[in-house]
Amino acid sequence: MTVTEEFRAARDRLLELRTDYAGAKQEFRWPEFTEFNFGLDWFDQIAKDPARARTNALVIVEKDGSSTRCTWAELSARSNQVANWMRSIGMKRGEKMIVMLGNRVELWEIMLAGIKLGMVMIPTTTQMTPADLQDRVDRGDARWALAGSADTEKFSKVLGDYTVIHVDADAPQDAISYADSSGFPTEFVPEVPTKADETLLLYFTSGTTSKAKLVEHTHTSYPVGHLSTMFWIGLEPGDVHLNVASPGWAKHAWSNFFTPWIAEATVLLYNYDRFDAKALMAQMDAESVTSFCAPPTVWRLLIQADLTALRHPPAKLVSAGEPLNAVVIDQVARAWGQTIRDGFGQTETTVQIANPPGLPIKIGAMGRPMPGYDVVLINPGSGEPGPEGEICLRIDPLPLGLMKSYFGDAEKTADAFRDGVYHTGDMAEIDDQGIITYVGRGDDVFKSSDYRLSPFELESVLIQHPAVAEAAVIPSPDALRLSVPKAFVVTAEGYEPSAEIAESILLHCRENLAPYKRIRRLEFTELPKTISGKIRRVELRRTEAARYEGASELATEGVEYRDDDFPSLKS
Repeated sequence: MTVTEEFRAARDRLLELRTDYAGAKQEFRWPEFTEFNFGLDWFDQIAKDPARARTNALVIVEKDGSSTRCTWAELSARSNQVANWMRSIGMKRGEKMIVMLGNRVELWEIMLAGIKLGMVMIPTTTQMTPADLQDRVDRGDARWALAGSADTEKFSKVLGDYTVIHVDADAPQDAISYADSSGFPTEFVPEVPTKADETLLLYFTSGTTSKAKLVEHTHTSYPVGHLSTMFWIGLEPGDVHLNVASPGWAKHAWSNFFTPWIAEATVLLYNYDRFDAKALMAQMDAESVTSFCAPPTVWRLLIQADLTALRHPPAKLVSAGEPLNAVVIDQVARAWGQTIRDGFGQTETTVQIANPPGLPIKIGAMGRPMPGYDVVLINPGSGEPGPEGEICLRIDPLPLGLMKSYFGDAEKTADAFRDGVYHTGDMAEIDDQGIITYVGRGDDVFKSSDYRLSPFELESVLIQHPAVAEAAVIPSPDALRLSVPKAFVVTAEGYEPSAEIAESILLHCRENLAPYKRIRRLEFTELPKTISGKIRRVELRRTEAARYEGASELATEGVEYRDDDFPSLKS
C-alpha cells in the first residue's frame, strides 16, 4: 500500500465515522509513515483524479466581488513551476524561509511548492514590524524571506544573511522576482523522498503570557495530524469551507490549507478591510458555503447584525481560539438553526478536544478528546490525574498532531514534555460523562478570598449583558481579600460607558454569580490583544498591579467603578 493509499484509508474511515464519536475514538489510529510529502503524495494525487481535477481547490473573493479561482489541477501544476523556480535560484531542502503574504493565491502556491521542495517555512503575518522580523530571522535562522511590495521595505532594517524575494510585479530591477517562476516546467521531480519527521513549519506563538515560543512541526504533524481537525469540523469532499483567520498564524494553516484539502473540500477566502457582517453573509450565500469557522471575536460581531440576512446557513459551524459564551451559541442557533461547536487546540497541536458532529453539546464546554488524542487532567499541586487540572496529553503513544519541539530551546521542550505527558498550560474540568470544560490559562486563574476563580466563567456572565461586547477579567489587588475580580469591558454598539451602565453590569453579575465570584470592580477600556486577536490578560494584570503598587486608591473617577460606589450593590 502506498503512503497515499494508507492516508486515504485513514481519512475515509474517519469520514465514515464522522457521526459516530465512540466508534472513531476507539478505532482510529494515526498512520505510521517514514516518508510523506503532503504536496506530492496527497495534493498532486487528488489533482490527477478526473472527478476532482477541474473542481475548485481555492477561491479568493475580494471586497469588490471579484475573485480568483484555482482548480486542483491548476494549483498542482503552478506549485510545480514555483518549486522548480525555487530550486533554480538556489533554495535547498531544509533551508528556512519567511513567508509574509496576505490572502492571495501566491501564498498557497508557495506553501505547496515549499512542501514539495522540502523547505522549512516560517509563516508570518504582514502586521510584523522590522523588530518582529529581526527576531524571526535570528531565532528562525531564516535564509530567505518572501513578501509583497507593501512589506519588502521592512526587511531593509533587518540584519542577517538572508535573501528577500519580491512577489509583486513592481520589484526593483536587480531583485529576485517571483514573476520569473511562470516560465518553469509544470512537472516537478524531488531530489530525495521527504522523511516524515523532517521539519516543515516553524510557527511563532501569539504570546498571550510570555515572549513568543517557536513551535516546530514536521511533514506529518500538521499535514497528517489535522485528520483530527477534519473529524471535528465534519468536513467532507465537495464542502466549501470558509475560515476567518489571518495568514501567518497556525489557525490559518489549520482551516485554510491542510484540513479542507485533507477532506477534498474547497478553501474559500473573503478579503475585507473592515469587518462587515452583512457583506460577509452575502458572500457566504453567493459561494454556497457549507462549513464556517470563525474566532469568538467574529462571532460576537456577527450576532450584533441581522443573522437572518444569511438565506442559506452552513450546516457546519465551528469556533476556536477562545471559548464561546452561551449567549453567542444561542443567538446563532435561533437564527441559523445550527449549533456552533467549540474546538480546542494550540499552535503546538491540531485539535485535541472538541464538540464533534452527531453529539449534543454542553453549552460552554470544550467537548471531548478527539480521535488520536489521550487527554488527562493533571492536578498542578499533586501531579495526579483528577476531575480538574491542567490539560495534558499522554505521549505513549505520541499523538501525531503534536509538535516536534520548541525549536532551539531544549529547556522549554523538556519542560513541556515532563513526567510522561505534554503540558498545554490550560486548565479545565471534566464531568462524569467525559465532557471537558475550559477554566482558563494556568497563568490566568487566580485566587480571591482563598477561592480559585476562572476568568472565562466570569466573562461568560458578563457577555450576557446587552451593553457588553467583550470583557476580560483579572485579579485586582485588595487589602482584605488579596485580590478581587475586576472586569475590563468594551461596550456594545449603541452603548456608551457611564456610571449607569457600570451599575447595571455589576448588578447583572450580582444576580448571576455566587457571592465569592462577583465582579467587584469594572473599567471601560479597549482590550490589549495579540496580533492574532487573543486577549492579553497578562498585560492587564501587569498594568493593574503597577497601578496599585504602593497605593490602594489610584483608580481614576469615571474610568473604574466599584460595587461599593452604588447603593444598590452595598447590601
